[in-house]
Amino acid sequence: MLDIALIREKPDLVKAALIDLNVEAPIDEILTLDEQRREILTEVEALRAERNTVSREIGRMQDQAERQAQIERMRAVRDRIDALETQLNGIEDRLQDALLWVPNLPGPGVPVGPDESHNVLVRQEGQPPSLDFEPLPHWELGPMLNIIDFERGVKLSGTRFYVLKGLGAYLQRALTNWMLDVHRAQGYTEIYPPYMVRREMMVGAAQLPKFGENIYHDAEEDYWFIGTAEIPLTNLHRDEILEPEALPLYYQAYSTCFRREKMSAGRDVRGIKRVHQFDKVELYKLTTPESSYDELEAMIHDAEAICQALEIPYRLIEMCTGDLGFQAAKKYDLEMWAPGAGEWLEVSSLSNCTDFQARRAGIRYRPEAGARPRFVHTLNGSGLALPRTVIAILENYQQPDGSVVIPGVLKPYMPGIDRIT
Repeated sequence: MLDIALIREKPDLVKAALIDLNVEAPIDEILTLDEQRREILTEVEALRAERNTVSREIGRMQDQAERQAQIERMRAVRDRIDALETQLNGIEDRLQDALLWVPNLPGPGVPVGPDESHNVLVRQEGQPPSLDFEPLPHWELGPMLNIIDFERGVKLSGTRFYVLKGLGAYLQRALTNWMLDVHRAQGYTEIYPPYMVRREMMVGAAQLPKFGENIYHDAEEDYWFIGTAEIPLTNLHRDEILEPEALPLYYQAYSTCFRREKMSAGRDVRGIKRVHQFDKVELYKLTTPESSYDELEAMIHDAEAICQALEIPYRLIEMCTGDLGFQAAKKYDLEMWAPGAGEWLEVSSLSNCTDFQARRAGIRYRPEAGARPRFVHTLNGSGLALPRTVIAILENYQQPDGSVVIPGVLKPYMPGIDRIT
């Protein structure tokens, strides 16, 4: 959530940023509601001050008629205050709802562009290999090796579901455990979070109301299924004031993620690239505002370490304003090469959300003992998302005979297994 003071004091700057983001938000409505709110507050405060002053005077009045007249007048003042407070509550609710639809603003140096075609290649590590055979895409390779069962996934749950079996399930479990161990050595504390959260947690992580159509929801209990562990990790310190020595905080969490994918209808329908349920290792940081952009670069390095150790070609892309997303001030994607599908697959999005989520979730810190609390900055990124990383492994490590060699870093996690045949 943006600071209302920023919108009030620099509306033209905010509107210009929204044009760069290629989105709309109710800025004029927010300005009108904010003005109404402040006018009512001014009147309420004046009436309260008058009531306090007159109440003290009433106690000293000797003239009963005058005293009764003032009492009657204060009853009218009380009724006016009550009416104004009711009006104020309604305005504040509408103002809060409107603010929830305003995205974060682009941070310094973010390239300006209307859509993903204006994203910037930062660097590429490795080149797509020239193979002396025609590589198979994972949606052919998986069933052939009897490690991915699409038909039974559809039978169980419908389209965009699948079953990993045998060494396919073993490979994903090994990959998960290895990634968690790598990030633990990098200094991230592992968290096992709930996969269902209350509505306020979705609002705090900036998932609601914007992405409500893509979230699975248990209406009876009002539980919301997480689309990423970023959601519970954002709210882990909700409504807390952290002491100076607490920051930075580094967390990681393995979780299953649930997404309805309504916004991607018709896209990536083959294989396991875009599905309703998938697993992911999430990296998360809470930092001071002064260090957050440096911490973003460090997080990118931590996620890149996974790509490098797997020895799969990858590239780092910086998102332009039109592809930045709702809560990020600066965002990068890591993409791995998939030779069977013939494309670069996003395996991680890494974002600095500045104080946008912290303001919604009420997460603050004291710069020093006794100092006034400030909002922390939050950062998140996949380290990595598993379906697409599994795709990259299967398609890059496949052999001419259709078998798949196990990457060297995963062999200790799959003892005795050198290849999937």
